[in-house]
Amino acid sequence: MNNLLNIATPAEAQSAALKADYGLDNHGLTNLRKVYWNLPMEALYEEAVFRNEGKLSAWGPLVVNTGKHTARAANDKFIVRDTAVEEHVWWGQYNRPYAADKFHDLYNRVQGYLQGRDIFVQDCYAGADPNYRLPVRIITEFAWHSMFARNMFLTPRSAEEYHRHMPEFTVIAVPGFQSFPQVDCTPTQTVIALSFEQKLCIIGNTGYAGEIKKSIFTIMNYLLPLEGVMTMHCSANQGEKGDVALFFGLSGTGKTTLSADPHRRLIGDDEHGWSDDGVFNFEGGCYAKVIALSPTAEPQIYACTRRFGTILENVPYDPISRLIDLNDDTLTENTRASYPLEFIDNALPEKMGGHPQNIIMLTCDASGVMPPVAHLTPDQALYHFISGYTAKVGGTEIGLGKEPEITFSACFGGPFMVHHPAFYADILKRKILRYGANCWLLNTGWVGGPYGVGKRISIGHTRALLNAVLNGELTNVEAVIDPVFGFAVPQHCPGVPDSVLDPASSWSSREIYMKRYRALASRFIDNFKRFEDGAPAEVTAAGPKI
Repeated sequence: MNNLLNIATPAEAQSAALKADYGLDNHGLTNLRKVYWNLPMEALYEEAVFRNEGKLSAWGPLVVNTGKHTARAANDKFIVRDTAVEEHVWWGQYNRPYAADKFHDLYNRVQGYLQGRDIFVQDCYAGADPNYRLPVRIITEFAWHSMFARNMFLTPRSAEEYHRHMPEFTVIAVPGFQSFPQVDCTPTQTVIALSFEQKLCIIGNTGYAGEIKKSIFTIMNYLLPLEGVMTMHCSANQGEKGDVALFFGLSGTGKTTLSADPHRRLIGDDEHGWSDDGVFNFEGGCYAKVIALSPTAEPQIYACTRRFGTILENVPYDPISRLIDLNDDTLTENTRASYPLEFIDNALPEKMGGHPQNIIMLTCDASGVMPPVAHLTPDQALYHFISGYTAKVGGTEIGLGKEPEITFSACFGGPFMVHHPAFYADILKRKILRYGANCWLLNTGWVGGPYGVGKRISIGHTRALLNAVLNGELTNVEAVIDPVFGFAVPQHCPGVPDSVLDPASSWSSREIYMKRYRALASRFIDNFKRFEDGAPAEVTAAGPKI
């Protein structure tokens, strides 16, 4: 906020109470009007409403509009190419190189842009495991972005810890700052630029808070694998007996919904590490899609949309009654809720668990040909992990419409994976073999035909299949070997009709079904050619056969 009239804001008197000794002058940020250090949620509510950044809705959530960008700007993300990272980064579609001198000039202009303005700082951590915890600093132009950072990351526990906090990485989010494409060599006026050498990320011209979250994830995805820790775009939960399950998948495949199980303890819903000590959450909160959220199918997440402390992004509401409408996709289908993990009743406070007993790879198959569940060998699991097949749904990236778009996203999170996919796959294979995890493919997509013909599999059937996986009921059940992909497809599951387990039976013709299935397999084979040079031969051989 450019407070030219020096108007006193609600929390101005307390703005420096939790100021860190490591000040903003160390980042080259000077001549600022006021810095609001580590404000608690209540104070940030007051600041956000005072600055007209959002509105208070019924039951307490803050409703905000992210502006033009209602999803990630994947094509505007860059990594500075320097000698420190040159040999480690998987340069290409997701990791676009950016010149160090251009980054330097960009940062100089950001420093100039912020002079005379109010900014908010949250000093926090990424990584629940103290052995791999990364101190980070989130500097934002908006108060509600500071709320988001406070929801999504782990916060210090005392005033003393705030005072001595020293960040190893810093994210500066300035939605009002625009790049100059002709000068900065960016495709648009939006920029997300990350320098590992300077330990700094700049986010400009986008109010979508997911950019802050995914920038930290990208940083962790670079640093921790170099220490032998598997970094994963997955959710995780733990059963009563301490059995941990991982859920890999892109946005919209059901990670958050399926991991929020009232009968299991939630470790986290999106980003995790797997060390030799077990699994740990990177975050302190959840960032769930809420479009058409059901109070019966997803009661825990639904309840979070009616709590003080939740941020609702691009969710329409009635300005008179202040009631929200989760079914309204006027602004975007990618409506989001950010809330602390503790809002889920059975969340694990430690955000850490043991080694996984089951690894579930979620896919949303828009072709309607993949079986609802399949048991994978370790090599098949690595093949599907590297492939990352799903359908992008609901505008999770700019440019996506309402109709699902078949895609392959390496490691079920290609835009955030800095190393080559084979590098992550090698770490994953060693951990699967060492700790004996069972691997599964769970399809949350369409049955009875492709999108527009068939229908999406019911959440009830998906939960029944998942429960059978986690209870061990499908490990030794009668199964057939899939004629295309070679994985084992269970023939029976409690609570699920046998016909659902045979997707071809619901098509008008088995011949048409197989033709579509082989076409999808061809897409897998063509996609995997990009990775054959780095992937072991046995993993390549574990793919589909035509």
